[in-house]
Amino acid sequence: MKFSGEGYIVKVRNHGEKSAIITVICPQYGKLVGYINGAFNKKTLGIYQLGNRISFNAYARVAENMLSFKGVELLQSHVNDFMLSLEKIEALSSLCCLLDVCVAENDDLGDFFNQIRDFFDHIREENWLVYYSLFEYKLLEFLGIGLDLNKCAVTGTKEDLSYVSPKTGRAVCAQVGASYKEKLYAYPHYIVEHNYRPNLQEVANALAMTGNFLHKNFLQAHNLHLPEQRNGLMRMVSLVHK
Repeated sequence: MKFSGEGYIVKVRNHGEKSAIITVICPQYGKLVGYINGAFNKKTLGIYQLGNRISFNAYARVAENMLSFKGVELLQSHVNDFMLSLEKIEALSSLCCLLDVCVAENDDLGDFFNQIRDFFDHIREENWLVYYSLFEYKLLEFLGIGLDLNKCAVTGTKEDLSYVSPKTGRAVCAQVGASYKEKLYAYPHYIVEHNYRPNLQEVANALAMTGNFLHKNFLQAHNLHLPEQRNGLMRMVSLVHK
């Protein structure tokens, strides 16, 4: 079995002194795990970094064997985009860890890959954190646990939607939710309305919401937790807002 592809590196593990096992997220093949012989020599060391986009040729004698990646080429390095910002490093680490644990090998990512690519494509923008929050929101949809934000769960109205229930993931209108709004998440208007310039509090609210549902509806069932880097990112966002 052999094929070619490209994608983003989301995990790198040492294998012996100079080789590595890497995980790549690809538009064509989903998540792939493969062996790289001699990954850590002077010429190629900079290639195998989280977030870098590479092309590769993949080989395996039989489908059950681990892939071997050969002919790897660096298409786009993102090292400089992250190295000077602790917040961006935490976001990158969180994104990579979530993709590694939430996506099964060879899953068809469909349009979800576009959201992953958008995060990297906008990492130099002032509003890069918006694209990270959209990644988590779309990850929920990809996992089949997306939120129902089209109408109020109680009245059915589509007007004045203001909150989201932490139990059901369904929208709640202002009139219904006002008396217990402290227990609800803020409605993510910027996500629903495709506004890419929300204020930081809106993004922080959305991250609190997506983090809850990722943990409650997926990670907890697999005896997993949100990545510590993701928790660190949330703490930093909260501190900046204050």
